[in-house]
Amino acid sequence: MSSTTHSAVKSIKIYGHVSAMPEKFAGLFNGSVATEVEPESDVAIFVVNPSAGIDEATISMWRAFEEFQTPRLVLVTVLDGMELDFEDAVMVGNRVFDSLVTPYLVLHGDSGTPIGTISLKDFSTKDYSTNPPTPGTADSELQEMVADFREEYLDHMVEMEDGAFAAGILFPALPVNLANGLGLDLVENYLASLPSSS
Repeated sequence: MSSTTHSAVKSIKIYGHVSAMPEKFAGLFNGSVATEVEPESDVAIFVVNPSAGIDEATISMWRAFEEFQTPRLVLVTVLDGMELDFEDAVMVGNRVFDSLVTPYLVLHGDSGTPIGTISLKDFSTKDYSTNPPTPGTADSELQEMVADFREEYLDHMVEMEDGAFAAGILFPALPVNLANGLGLDLVENYLASLPSSS
């Protein structure tokens, strides 16, 4: 997958433990891996590997951004065969970062492989096991399975206005998988929503 250009965003900084592969995400999103807080950043992306947890250095970087109200995204790597998953990482993130929102959940194939996402806003789905990914709508059974997650998400969003992410007060957590591209378009959408810094 090739990297894309973000003309509206000047400075994308990527943070995270080496096990989460921050350098690969920096390449994908035309950003750079950082080990110090850079207040002039347009966005800070924190990459988390659920199996490794969130290390103290990453937590410190997150907290240091609080005074700058820098927009922050949390990307959770969802890979085949991981014992811990997206929901586990979000629970930890809620404890050590801030209250994270999960606009999307992971959908798994018959073998347990993460293959898609479901939007908690409108029940739209995307199957990344096909090329190109196939959009769809969740059936009633899937809608019922995610109903509690959706209610929690919508309750959280009632308090937020448009632009809350760009204002640095809404912190989305998104599932991503480099192997099949799962969630990378969702990250692109959040980056595109940021105002131009020029």
